[in-house]
Amino acid sequence: MKKMSKVLVGVITAAAVMTLASCAPPGAARSANGNAIGKTFKIGYDIEMTGALAAYGKGSERGADMAVAELNASGGINGKKIEVSKKDNKSDNAESATVAANLMSNDKVNAVIGTNASSQTKAMIPNATKFAVPIVAPTSTNDELTHKGNQVEKYVFRAIFPDSFQGKVISDFVTNSLKDDAVAVYYDNSSDYAKGLFQNFKDKYKGKIVEVATYQAGEKDFQAQLSKLSNEKFGTLIVLGYYQEAGILVKQARDLGMSMPIVGGDVLADPTFTALAGEKAATNVYFVSGFSSLKPANNKTEAFIKKYKEKYGTVPSTYEACAYDAVMMVKAAATAENAKTSVDIAKGLAKLQDFKGVTGTITINKFHDPVKSAYLVKLEKGKEVSAEVVNPQ
Repeated sequence: MKKMSKVLVGVITAAAVMTLASCAPPGAARSANGNAIGKTFKIGYDIEMTGALAAYGKGSERGADMAVAELNASGGINGKKIEVSKKDNKSDNAESATVAANLMSNDKVNAVIGTNASSQTKAMIPNATKFAVPIVAPTSTNDELTHKGNQVEKYVFRAIFPDSFQGKVISDFVTNSLKDDAVAVYYDNSSDYAKGLFQNFKDKYKGKIVEVATYQAGEKDFQAQLSKLSNEKFGTLIVLGYYQEAGILVKQARDLGMSMPIVGGDVLADPTFTALAGEKAATNVYFVSGFSSLKPANNKTEAFIKKYKEKYGTVPSTYEACAYDAVMMVKAAATAENAKTSVDIAKGLAKLQDFKGVTGTITINKFHDPVKSAYLVKLEKGKEVSAEVVNPQ
């Protein structure tokens, strides 16, 4: 037994050393060099092809594929055809990190598009830093993905505004448009995205938050908390969480007779939210969005909407549009730097100014966040009926 214990201790110790080595900061040469751009320009997708957030991933895949096809038809990036490696992160944090490492170390991609969930993007960051490969998240909004205070993540970028701006948009809309000085909030306490958005709304809203209720990802019965909320006096219900819970929550709220305006974050832009809530419940619902086909930002937006409708028979959502822009941001950065490595692409992304995307004009600030407009969209019977442009200040 003693001999066996020593063997086990040795194995465990060796495994621990290997684990620590894999998590240690990379060598200076590896971090400085990144992945070279070879005969083709390699882009990886780290997206949700299956799992709870598959609807977001499907949209992002379509949008990114459209951008890649257009670029390859016109000569690729710096004269090199784009080669895409797609991998499914299964809507899982640990899997997102594994996929990122696989794309960067085995496939030697020069940039990664993904993910759409803040917690999954956060899991990718150590590998982006280790392999010196930039990631451009289409719709991940948590502020701390790109920076913590003044400490900026060198290889992390996004195509959508952060929660600090989104929280202000919701606060201003409730205060100035809905004229509401009392709200209730119901949010997903297991989500970095929802927690960050709630905190930003809370910090900026000057009215009264009469009640705060929370839930966990995967819950399906919200009636007890909603019944409690229905007894409170407030004018607007703020729902912050992904579509699979938010859609069910909104349906149950309406079934309980809660007819007040419901306001949510950008994740409600996916049509799956309406499918889960039902058209009747998805009325008098507002959400912040990074894109709206009702208010094309420019001629590129109009062309994008037309091509998407011709190909898929419906209008694109934020997920298609932001992923399309994410690929085009990589192209613009690589072109500006005449990039030879993934490090050059990151440098170009950090310098991006006045980039004309289908979601609007984007300038990357010192924190690697895009300064861009948002849209405040209204749903009636599950259809987008209006969109108000909110410009950054």
